Amino acid sequence: MDTQAPHSSTPGTQGGITVQRALELPGLRSGLPEVVAGGDRLQRTVRWVHAGEVPNIASLLKGGELLLTTGFGIGTRPAEQRAFVRKLADRGISALVIELGQRFARLPAALVETARAAGLPLVQLHREVPFVTVTEEVHTEIVNGHYALLQRAEEVHRRCTEALLGGGGVPQVLRILAEFSGNPVFLETADGQLLYAAGGEPEVADPLQVWEGMRGKPADRDEPPAGAVLVDVPGGGPGTGSVRARLVLLPVAAPLAPVHRIAAERAASSLAVVLMQARQEEELAARGRGDFLTDLAEGRITPDDAPAQARVLGFKPGGQGPLLPVVMRLPEASVGSVGLSPGGGWAVLARAVAEELAAVGVPVLLGVRPVEGRVPLLLGLRSDSERTAVADRVAAALRAGVERAGMLRAGTQPPVVVVGGAGGWA
Repeated sequence: MDTQAPHSSTPGTQGGITVQRALELPGLRSGLPEVVAGGDRLQRTVRWVHAGEVPNIASLLKGGELLLTTGFGIGTRPAEQRAFVRKLADRGISALVIELGQRFARLPAALVETARAAGLPLVQLHREVPFVTVTEEVHTEIVNGHYALLQRAEEVHRRCTEALLGGGGVPQVLRILAEFSGNPVFLETADGQLLYAAGGEPEVADPLQVWEGMRGKPADRDEPPAGAVLVDVPGGGPGTGSVRARLVLLPVAAPLAPVHRIAAERAASSLAVVLMQARQEEELAARGRGDFLTDLAEGRITPDDAPAQARVLGFKPGGQGPLLPVVMRLPEASVGSVGLSPGGGWAVLARAVAEELAAVGVPVLLGVRPVEGRVPLLLGLRSDSERTAVADRVAAALRAGVERAGMLRAGTQPPVVVVGGAGGWA
């Protein structure tokens, strides 16, 4: 049996402290605690401390408590003792701490065996301790943990605000949240369509693959994965109750803690302002598609993974026909006028180009790359013989879209359109 618990991790990630940390505080440590059951469960979170001596004490608890008792309410018969422990375990308390001396010289075997079977940490104190001191110490530690949570979330909110003020836009906010949580973060429309995805740890699967596997189907959206964090981004003005978009954090690389929800809620308020002012939903979706096409072109996405990820973004070429890559480069003089402004320049451009391309009559995946001033596309052909005719129509549609978006200033060169060879995903 353990007589000394090893040093615990620092509290704060769950807004409470662990059982192990509670045993290390001076109040309980002075009682010479001995863990007699559930030694592998000492990382459970202590939400609160309760002291009591009544047989029905389980009915007074909500779960997550560390229960202090001298044992007078436990009962004298083994059946009563087993029932007492089982009810506490069913209630979900974090640990049971019994002070020896007044009621028990040593804990009855029925108590210990039942606690082991239920996986409930059971601790006996060999010296008397003032329960009020233990309660004050643990509660102070819990409050400090909550304060630390808020501080961490506030730091993330500060970074997100600075990113927005610095012109980084919504994608950078999502990347900050993904880095903080170590998991992929998504922004979706109110009806569950993907707008933008940001990855977490580098070794985690591509976020688009994660989305398709965990969130991409209507049934998945109705029942989000266990442990996921979903936070509404409000829209339509204060007090309307409408939802403009939704932040989704999925637990892929590591579990999500309460601090991640707090950070997401803080970020959502900032995103609401940005989306209402700049109407960036269309632009975000176009930027997400542009990121995918760029990663595909530069070999960061394999040919095997590409079709499924493209489907997530709405590209469904159908059949086995070849694919045609196209990229339009805007004149440098025009790029500066299409920034992330309240006019939604890139969204206007993407919409105008998409409307012109609709007349071409082939499936199109259209993206934007504001930093490079480029508009990448991927088209689905029925046969290789279509390439020349489709390429001419696409080039004309792209230039018409640029003109409609008001991006061609007098004296500037027209945009350059480059059409690649027709082929497969490779």
